[in-house]
Amino acid sequence: MVQLIMKTLMMFFGMMLFGLLISQAVVVEAADSSFTQADRDRMIRFEETLKAVNQRIDALNQRLDDNLKAINQKIDDGLKATNQRIDDLKGVIYVLISVTMSSVLVIVGFILWDRRTTLAPVVRTTKELEARTERLELIIKEKAEKDPELKEALRHAGLL
Repeated sequence: MVQLIMKTLMMFFGMMLFGLLISQAVVVEAADSSFTQADRDRMIRFEETLKAVNQRIDALNQRLDDNLKAINQKIDDGLKATNQRIDDLKGVIYVLISVTMSSVLVIVGFILWDRRTTLAPVVRTTKELEARTERLELIIKEKAEKDPELKEALRHAGLL
């Protein structure tokens, strides 16, 4: 883009100088149709001026190219640094996710272990009470065979 602008400016200045040269030639031609030494010297000075302008434009163009390269390098360096930071953040996120998942699994394991250890005495006590209740029922049924009032009470309660 910058090069296109520089070339356009160069063409513009060239056309202006060419227009000046032609206008001078028309004036000279109108006044005198012969080409004099002064005309030749003027054209040489004009060519030297045009060369100097072209050299300055080329130098400016080179400086602009160098500046653009430096800017592009800075942008590339910034992008590389940003990408590195993103990669570092990905690593941190993976570690955090791993720690979180591990913590959840440990908590679930602890809950299951705690439940089992908490329920084991309750289950054992329940089984003991059921066995004791069965024995008591047997004793009461045997006693009810000998005692008619107890037998009637058990029938009434639905235990016989």
